[in-house]
Amino acid sequence: MNKKKTRARRRHLAVGRDGEELVVGYLEEAGYAILARNYRQPFGEIDIIAEQGETLVFVEVKTRTSGRYGSPLEAVNLRKRQRMTRAALDYMVRNGRSDQAARFDVVAVSLDQGGEEGLEHIKNAFDTV
Repeated sequence: MNKKKTRARRRHLAVGRDGEELVVGYLEEAGYAILARNYRQPFGEIDIIAEQGETLVFVEVKTRTSGRYGSPLEAVNLRKRQRMTRAALDYMVRNGRSDQAARFDVVAVSLDQGGEEGLEHIKNAFDTV
């Protein structure tokens, strides 16, 4: 990979981490308990796993610095939802939570060059487990 692509990749990862940090703070302030971050399996990944009351919440965070590639919510396509569902089921089984109510949320984070932030939380963004 050339230097320009390497820098762009590092910047992309940093933007994603920044967005996740904002969302964790937002969720904690809203009373969610954060159980796990960046839960990864070969078949899928979940950015944040939280609990709100008795409900497990699997959160996908999409962060954008511009509208150039569409809205953050547009990036959560069918394939992404399927991969998240598989990872969520895996988490539930491994942690003895198969009978617990669960939902999938998407949080879209917009960051601009001036440091302004925007956050849109879509609860129950797609079918529950």
